[in-house]
Amino acid sequence: MWARVITIILGLWLMVAPGLLGFSKVIATNGHVVGPLLITFSVIALSECMRNVRWLNVPLAAWLLFAPWILQYGNTVAFVSDYITGVLCLLLTLPGPARKHYFSRGWYGLFKP
Repeated sequence: MWARVITIILGLWLMVAPGLLGFSKVIATNGHVVGPLLITFSVIALSECMRNVRWLNVPLAAWLLFAPWILQYGNTVAFVSDYITGVLCLLLTLPGPARKHYFSRGWYGLFKP
């Protein structure tokens, strides 16, 4: 759960950083699109039965790693901010919380209590 909470904070950072640090419109738009998606997927993944939704953050983190080159950031601070955020999101997606309950066990669940 702690990893999801930190990812939510990183998503908030992506949305706030352009205003605080004065990024260009293209960089700000990138943060305003990716940030809410990170927050949305992380909040959904807080629920134990939906914890696999956290894997949707992997393509977003990968985008943050490659966006500075694709969008040709001219700002070193924006490059470092997005790159560090992408690496952290990628690393925070890997640890999964321990299962406390099993919600569905497929066909096995029908025949074995």
